[in-house]
Amino acid sequence: MSNKIRNIQKTLLSDNWYSLNKYSFEYQSHSGEWQQQHREAYDRGNGATILLYNNSKGTVILTRQFRLPTYINGNADGLLIETCAGLLEQDNPEDCIKREAEEETGYKVDQVQKLFEAYMSPGSVTEIIHFFAAEYTENMQVSAGGGLAHEQENIEVLELDFDSAYSMIGTGEIKDGKTIMLLQYAKINGLITTKLSNNDTREQ
Repeated sequence: MSNKIRNIQKTLLSDNWYSLNKYSFEYQSHSGEWQQQHREAYDRGNGATILLYNNSKGTVILTRQFRLPTYINGNADGLLIETCAGLLEQDNPEDCIKREAEEETGYKVDQVQKLFEAYMSPGSVTEIIHFFAAEYTENMQVSAGGGLAHEQENIEVLELDFDSAYSMIGTGEIKDGKTIMLLQYAKINGLITTKLSNNDTREQ
């Protein structure tokens, strides 16, 4: 624990969905002065996300679903294109992302590669996300995906040419942070080595 923080006091503000807490504490600045500070932090647990890719076809599997906060903040229809993701809950990150991949996309992957971890909104949310990648093939598809009905998930599964998906960052069609990070990781590290001979974008 840091010796620059002391006298932490925690007040629960909301526990309706996840936990929103207010923290009052003293923080020692660079000058050595102790400052009284107040912050709010939203705790929804940690998460995992995965880029599913197919080298022989040069494609990736993404999802599209309604995200209310984006709608409130100007996203016209509230729909967001994303990599598959979910909260860890009681699972370890690897088990979580395998479960989420099957529920959301319909693909059952046995081998996943851990890439890195990142805090996505460290100014207000405690969540750290574990980033994975895995290669998929057509014979790994065990269902149509789409998420769980009892969780009111209405997820559309997209199979996109990687170059087309990557270009959607520049056009603004993809604005989700974790998705941008995984597509850029794939581009920089040459994760997808074989590309389609055409630029067709296919949805399923």
